[in-house]
Amino acid sequence: MSNAASGMAVDDECKLKFLELKSKRLYRYIIYKIDDKAQKIVVEKLGGPEESYEAFTGSLPEKDCRYAIYDYDFVTQENCQKSKIFFVAWSPDVSRVRTKMLYASSKDRFKRELDVTYEVQATDPTEIGIENLKERAY
Repeated sequence: MSNAASGMAVDDECKLKFLELKSKRLYRYIIYKIDDKAQKIVVEKLGGPEESYEAFTGSLPEKDCRYAIYDYDFVTQENCQKSKIFFVAWSPDVSRVRTKMLYASSKDRFKRELDVTYEVQATDPTEIGIENLKERAY
């Protein structure tokens, strides 16, 4: 299926890996990128369930945009173990304008296809600190 605004299709593997993260907890995170040549969004990297948040943020390129899914585990004030899945739109200020526009125009439809409620938009590493996820999770 093509995204009318940007022409970006979503590779079937994107949804498949997301469902595996959501239902089977096979991954801690998934990083997606837009493959310009193929004109579609593809899976770039899968982070195992034992990987840290630092490993996740370290996997995001310094100067290029990405989409990501992060499965955030936390304990509530009532001492309940919970998990929330976050959609991360990573668009560093230093990335190319054309790339930022491409990611921005494809984001909403891609997020809807994955059916993710929580979102973090980040342009620099401070905006994807673990504290930002904690604030949004409660």
